[in-house]
Amino acid sequence: MAQQRISYVAPATIADPAMLAELDRCRREGTPRPESQAVRAHVPAVFWAFANAWRDTFRNGVLDHGIKELCRVYVSRSVKCDYCGNQRSEKSRNAGMVEEDYRDLLNFERSTRYDARQQAALAYAEAITWDLETDDALWARLKQHYTEPELVELGFFVALTMGQQRWLRTLNIEHHQVLPGTAASMAPGFETAEAQAKSKAASDYWAKPKPAPQRSAAE
Repeated sequence: MAQQRISYVAPATIADPAMLAELDRCRREGTPRPESQAVRAHVPAVFWAFANAWRDTFRNGVLDHGIKELCRVYVSRSVKCDYCGNQRSEKSRNAGMVEEDYRDLLNFERSTRYDARQQAALAYAEAITWDLETDDALWARLKQHYTEPELVELGFFVALTMGQQRWLRTLNIEHHQVLPGTAASMAPGFETAEAQAKSKAASDYWAKPKPAPQRSAAE
């Protein structure tokens, strides 16, 4: 594994009972898992800014949670943040979302897996993630399916998770390293450290890094 860039704050060194309770919730429920919050814990204001925003705009909020979960993993697949992309929302899972719902996210416009409402949200996430031009047709499509408060929440949430995922992927953090022993919110094949290592070693692992191009002798 690549060298981790920022250390975890060990839960045993944290005196704030509210912070410890939130880390325990991460251990039991996931999304986020404890490792990313143990990095944010270096700055309690950052820890709580993320925890509160995530609670209010992802786990709760005005928009269907399942729509936000699809957009979250769309971002993961786009920016190749495997730490985030190997997590699944327990709330969505309990509502009936299955692993097949995640498999075609990068092909969402052509996929028959998603309905028009889901495709519109994913087009919004795509535009934010890839800095695409947004025209009247896209906004008409979005307003056909969503209220303005829902579009505000979804836009904010996509921006939040995209920024966090782009940051986390630089840190080389991994699951099952802080408060280990639970499979809460882990994708199939990532429930334990051993299963995770096997899945990441597979030839078809979705976030497998591409080999660096070889330089010729002339270069």
